[in-house]
Amino acid sequence: MALLNALALNHMNQVLQQHIDAGLLPGAVVLVGTGGQVAHRAALGRRDPAGPQAMPADAIFRIYSMTKPIVSLAALMLAEQGRLSLADPITRWLPQFAETPVGVERDGQLQLERALRPPTVHDLLRHTAGFTYEFLGNSAVQRQYQAADLANTRRTNAGFCDALARLPYSAQPGSCWQYSRATDVLGALLEVVAGEPLGALLQRLILGPLGMVDTGFSVPPAQQHRIAEPFAHCPETGQPVVMLDARSTPAFESGGGGLLSTAADYLRFLQLLRNQGRFEGQRLVSRKTMEWMTADHLGAIPVAGELLAPGHGFGLGVAVRTAPGLVAQPGSPGMYFWSGIGGTFFFVDPAEDVFALLLAQTPNQRIFFRNLFRHLVYAAIE
Repeated sequence: MALLNALALNHMNQVLQQHIDAGLLPGAVVLVGTGGQVAHRAALGRRDPAGPQAMPADAIFRIYSMTKPIVSLAALMLAEQGRLSLADPITRWLPQFAETPVGVERDGQLQLERALRPPTVHDLLRHTAGFTYEFLGNSAVQRQYQAADLANTRRTNAGFCDALARLPYSAQPGSCWQYSRATDVLGALLEVVAGEPLGALLQRLILGPLGMVDTGFSVPPAQQHRIAEPFAHCPETGQPVVMLDARSTPAFESGGGGLLSTAADYLRFLQLLRNQGRFEGQRLVSRKTMEWMTADHLGAIPVAGELLAPGHGFGLGVAVRTAPGLVAQPGSPGMYFWSGIGGTFFFVDPAEDVFALLLAQTPNQRIFFRNLFRHLVYAAIE
């Protein structure tokens, strides 16, 4: 178990406060722990930069893609129960994808080819299913995603899949890692497998057993005064900042990015991961399943885009560090992590037995602050 330097952790607060004072960060909640226990926590800045309230420790944040590890774990728990296999083609549960073609651009034209095989549940979990995200580029397929308004929260999860299945895959299933809407598809698939809405399934399997009382797809009226807000306009570009509506209940329970949560709640999830499936003396998931989830599942599969840095692979819902060097960020082989587009980030480093959590609502500066936070946490390890 690593020792953490208290002076370095206090320095982390000072650095973040400097960015708050400079008007680049509205506020943040941070947690750093070792040996399964929190060693440092801080709430900095303001909950809403338009108001006077200091950031409370129990502020509720839009965690966006930090939803993915929770939904991925739910899939693995259903697999433990024998209710699905990661080798299952998704068409077993979502037949609307049976005829989905692959879009290939040649000489500036989009051509459709037959998919050589359907994606599997395994592909959904490791982002090799052939899907993409509409905001990660401007390919012909991504433009079709944009035109289809896939982020429309008025669609149900099943309706989302109906819309997505009418669009081509961005790549042959299994051919490359491409960050994508695969976990949204996974959430819809889990609804079919379990016969209940995704939110209810997560509550039954994970949120309820862990006591994650403030985590869900919307914030009830009585708790909306705790919602952390971004700047109204980006401090660097002046453009309006638009984030997920946390106050209305969506029909689309996005498995890829729809949850809201608090530091105390997400800490419980991190403790489950760190304890390899145990929480407060009870086993919720087997140790081998947790090892499987946090192992690299890509191997030699090529990576599309720049989101997954050299020296990293991808497990089942989390990125995994595979090399001590190669990347411009500190870390240990075996550490696993993910982030949210709204400005949130976590990592667990089993080699050092350290975990860390940053919650902020700063979408345009998210990469800068998650990299800064990672450096500051590793600088505190003795």
